[in-house]
Amino acid sequence: MSAVLAQPSTEPVKPASSAVAIVLLGTGVVGGAFLKLLNTPAAASIRLVGAANSRRQQTLSDQLADRALRDKLKSHGEARNDAALLAALDANEAGVKVIVDATACGELAARHADWLARGYHVVTANKSLAGGELPGWRSLQAALAKGGRYGDSATVGAGLPVISTLRRLRHCGDALLTLEGVFSGSLSYLFNQYDGSQPFSALLRRARELGYTEPDPRADLSGQDVARKLLILARCAGFALRPDEVEVESLVPESLREVDLDTFLARLEELDEPLARRHAEAQARGGALRFLARLNQRGRARVGLVEVPANHPATRLYGTDNQFALSTTRYNTQPLVIQGPGAGPEVTAQALLGDVLALTQH
Repeated sequence: MSAVLAQPSTEPVKPASSAVAIVLLGTGVVGGAFLKLLNTPAAASIRLVGAANSRRQQTLSDQLADRALRDKLKSHGEARNDAALLAALDANEAGVKVIVDATACGELAARHADWLARGYHVVTANKSLAGGELPGWRSLQAALAKGGRYGDSATVGAGLPVISTLRRLRHCGDALLTLEGVFSGSLSYLFNQYDGSQPFSALLRRARELGYTEPDPRADLSGQDVARKLLILARCAGFALRPDEVEVESLVPESLREVDLDTFLARLEELDEPLARRHAEAQARGGALRFLARLNQRGRARVGLVEVPANHPATRLYGTDNQFALSTTRYNTQPLVIQGPGAGPEVTAQALLGDVLALTQH
């Protein structure tokens, strides 16, 4: 039998579609760092088909490829239209379609479950849903049960492997007994540095200048951001806690909680005396102050300033380090400790990228 040679096709060859198509919502500090990572070899399989800030968006491929995209979106681009962004995602031939939420917007987070139900995957640094009200979290779980995937590594610890570790332990039948740690990079820096030699207000101003705090430092000092992270971790461990079940100590005096930002910044010295007194009392007993999150096996959760002994693990942190100490039925003699930089746009953006790339493996 003679062999028959296949003739080359005269049909034009279509370029292979990207393995992953994404729309990026939020081009601020974290979103901007994520855009830079998309220009690295690690992201070669990812195609950006849409990007938006709070007012403008871009879906044209040549503009999306521009390395100055983030800056240009501040003054150029179409008016923000999420339906058009999702249409651009739908039009792409990639088998994996992802919405990346790099914002802190509660309204966007409330749509995560709907996006999952519509067949998109979601990767996010936004804590507002998973760390928000219990019905929202339950709607997220219901959507995930139908097959969508939710990349949330960037919501706690800027990608430190604490969420994945908690889930793995639980899947293996282990149970969390206690969780304690420093969950805020800004508060870690402040109390790693605060030794009484300078007013707390001066240190806070310096941290704000360095970009370690939110533009309004009350977002950090209120403890609410730490409380959201604690809720996310508690829920990963099997505790369906409501926000009002987390006791939160705010470091913002009541007289400064409702004033405008400029007034607050002008009156920062009002923070000094109460903290100086607590520091002196702790120091007299050989201790130190740290802003800790704690959860016990009965589901009791608290966030606030704690006097710890000088040899406490939280006293050995550096810079903006986060620390998570997990005691479980199997890690009960010594806790499992996860520690490292827990703040910063680059490591947070890397967590987003890692979650997107993980979708290609499923």
